Amino acid sequence: MEQEVPVIIQSGEPKEPVKTSQQETSIPDQVKEIGETLSEIFARLRESESYDKLLESVETAKEYVRKYPAKALLYTLGAAAFLGLLIRKKR
Repeated sequence: MEQEVPVIIQSGEPKEPVKTSQQETSIPDQVKEIGETLSEIFARLRESESYDKLLESVETAKEYVRKYPAKALLYTLGAAAFLGLLIRKKR
């Protein structure tokens, strides 16, 4: 199966990239503030005991999925269907 691909050849000198002002490329202060706040919260979480329990739970879940992939897939599909029904009913 052959297809023709249109090709556009431009002549002349290459154009310089469009330069944006410093104000347009800088991150707004609100976004920086949110990023810093999230970083602080995550740092506190990593220092807490809950983080260790969370990592253990993740490892346990990974082991379960490796050991029983079919069951894990069916549980996931069931949970997704249940959440879909809940969301649909609220509309």
